[in-house]
Amino acid sequence: MYDSGLKVYAPASVANVAVGFDILGFAIEKPGDEIIIKHGKKPGLHITKISGDNKKLPREVEKNTASFAALRFLEHIGESDRPLEMEIYKKMPFGSGLGSSAASAVAGVYGVNEFLGAPLEKKDLLPFAVLGEQVADGAYHADNVAPSLLGGMVLVRNATLDYVKIPIPYGLYVSAIYPHISILTKDSRSVLSEDVKLKTHIEQSSHLGFFLSGMYTSNFKMIGDSLKDLIIEPQRAQLIPHFYEMKDLAMNNGALGFSISGAGPTVFGLFDNSLNCENASEQITKLLTKNNIENTVYNSKINLEGAVKF
Repeated sequence: MYDSGLKVYAPASVANVAVGFDILGFAIEKPGDEIIIKHGKKPGLHITKISGDNKKLPREVEKNTASFAALRFLEHIGESDRPLEMEIYKKMPFGSGLGSSAASAVAGVYGVNEFLGAPLEKKDLLPFAVLGEQVADGAYHADNVAPSLLGGMVLVRNATLDYVKIPIPYGLYVSAIYPHISILTKDSRSVLSEDVKLKTHIEQSSHLGFFLSGMYTSNFKMIGDSLKDLIIEPQRAQLIPHFYEMKDLAMNNGALGFSISGAGPTVFGLFDNSLNCENASEQITKLLTKNNIENTVYNSKINLEGAVKF
């Protein structure tokens, strides 16, 4: 138990990773959300401050992703009446495709668990974080939540929340480029067909298998040959202005692969060295700026730690 309070951080994440729709994701170093947990003045969990949200987030504990995840955890350990205060500091954009709601849910439950002396192991917080994100988007999936909590790249079975952490080859870099445009999750879901041709499914499954094999063996050529999305990307690319131009720039600057992060509009590329990563993101920024689209670039290695206290 901490006397004066505790601050925690949960990072953004890239979901789907081209080859693993709704089942694969990885954490990046920045951006992320911060949450402070303190002793409360009255029974139960209460949100006392939210900043960086432009007053978009609900203050009610049952409606906010961070507090909802924490509350379900407190109920699980029999501490729902413990006086606790939560301050939420949003440090990442909404609707960006970078797992904003997932980061909040992770930070909320992780922060309360750490503040109480970690009665549960970090990995055991995953179900509560998933419930928290579900408040925001209505879907029960862990491809953002799992890497934000646990770090690294995570393959998850959503029905049971079984997961596997995938080894990260030395020298792997990611560039995530966020164009400042709005894409509603319902719109990005509505463009997806329920039907996939058997031939396409087989080919996409082989890409997933070979991509994971490449990650395990640090085989960058195999990773690059396999980092392809034949199902989701062709349907969602239309929602992101200049997507294929950005992809061409990334591939021409040495990207192993390039696709859409989550539901978009953020796009990402994987690289086997930092120079290619920087050159590609610089070229993409110039393209977007030329077309009057504000954008933010996040270049980093894959974040191996996930949620941390600091």
